[in-house]
Amino acid sequence: MAKILDQLRRAMERSGKSRYAIFKETGIDQGTLSRFARGQCGLSMENVEKVCECIGAKIAITIPKPRM
Repeated sequence: MAKILDQLRRAMERSGKSRYAIFKETGIDQGTLSRFARGQCGLSMENVEKVCECIGAKIAITIPKPRM
């Protein structure tokens, strides 16, 4: 999960949206977003989904084919 959150942090930075704009669009507490951006806390899956929707990011899970 840590890798996903690190990627989300980078996506937030690259999105061009301020944490304030993300807060206004998602309703996630500004303090929580700030701590998350600094790597001091995680986010619930619900909030991860909100941030992804806000910045236009998608989370994908791929399952590798088994080796034979």
